[in-house]
Amino acid sequence: MVEVDHPVSIVEIRAAHERIRPHIHHTPVLTSEGLNEANGASLFFKCENFQKIGAFKARGATSAVFALDDVTAQQGVATHSSGNHGAAVARAAKLRGIPANIVMPSNSAKVKIRAVEGYGAHILFCEPTEEARESTCAEMIRKTGATLIHSFENEHVIAGQGTAAVELLEDVRNLDVVMCPVGGGGLLSGTAIAAKSMRPQIKVIAVEPANADDAAQSFHAGRRIVTEKKFTIADGLRTNVGEPNFRIIQCYVDDIVTVSEEAIVAAMRTIWETMKIIIEPSAAVPCAAILERAIELNGKRAGIILTGGNVDLDALPWSP
Repeated sequence: MVEVDHPVSIVEIRAAHERIRPHIHHTPVLTSEGLNEANGASLFFKCENFQKIGAFKARGATSAVFALDDVTAQQGVATHSSGNHGAAVARAAKLRGIPANIVMPSNSAKVKIRAVEGYGAHILFCEPTEEARESTCAEMIRKTGATLIHSFENEHVIAGQGTAAVELLEDVRNLDVVMCPVGGGGLLSGTAIAAKSMRPQIKVIAVEPANADDAAQSFHAGRRIVTEKKFTIADGLRTNVGEPNFRIIQCYVDDIVTVSEEAIVAAMRTIWETMKIIIEPSAAVPCAAILERAIELNGKRAGIILTGGNVDLDALPWSP
């Protein structure tokens, strides 16, 4: 592992937890005897699909918005997001009574657009490219004076995301492995810092769609690689990993594996049918790695962060 300096530690994560505690759910951890038997492991699912706004993003956005001083906050906040982070920022801004400006790609899921609208944010649509998202958001910030709440390249966001792992490791003792998806790396960064700080011997494993595997490529090459994304059903993971996030990943993460689109759909359906809960495709990615045996969990106790449950029910991947 590579030792790096970064502004987030378990101290900041615990401070973020205190800051956001009145505004989030302490989500439950569920298990399934059937899935345990089928996979030869003890699996503990941290259900962030039951979180406010239906995703873990409520943690990081609330942490960052409530960390702003009053003068800065009154100018409002802005971000670009395909959905969950946008909804989380919009909700946090509403709670704080300040304006929220959200740039969304034109191909964002309808359920996520409705969620952002529901919190009263101003939405500006853009072309579905990283360049368009960033340039449109920068222009909005120039016009409004709002503060950017980046979805992963923000220390308060990273600290907030790490609170899910804190709860998981406090609720379930002696985990051997903790798993989560990786897109921009906000959740993975916070999870890895929290997990390694609380239980140094734990293995931190991230999972990524094979069609959006920049983090896996970067991890195994030992340098950050930016790739052109192919389509993946896991819409929350279509972003290249952030530079500060990758430095943290190099320091604390043990492995990043990839899974196929078919495995993501199969895992999503398996969780729906077996556990009777709704998860979105991005949340199914670590489960896909377990089903595909992309990692060895036999006899181990594994915590899996189910990141969200915001699904467009008019476009289910197994619908005719």
